[in-house]
Amino acid sequence: VQLQASGGGLAQAGGSLRLSCAASGRTLLHYRMGWFRQAPGKEREFVASILRSPGDSSYMASVEGRFTISRNNAKNTVYLQMNSLRPEDTAVYYCAARVTGADEYSYWGHGTLVTVSS
Repeated sequence: VQLQASGGGLAQAGGSLRLSCAASGRTLLHYRMGWFRQAPGKEREFVASILRSPGDSSYMASVEGRFTISRNNAKNTVYLQMNSLRPEDTAVYYCAARVTGADEYSYWGHGTLVTVSS
């Protein structure tokens, strides 16, 4: 599976961005899809994940209620809608895929930079 993240950019605090993660090489139907981020000087952290439906998604506490992960299986694409952005959301965002039942994410895309100005 090859993953390509896009949609990053510069936003003001309180603004919105939508990240996309397009997959090729294999259908994403049997994968849990996740978004992670890494801020300068910090460890990579989990942001959100989804299996098949919004009811089977999870979020890190600081983005819950502001970010929404979704997927379009017909387009083999996963999205991260980010609203009410904060400067602390500034990071490189990565999408990743994990085979259902596996312990770790096996496939990673190149990151897309999100910068939120105050």
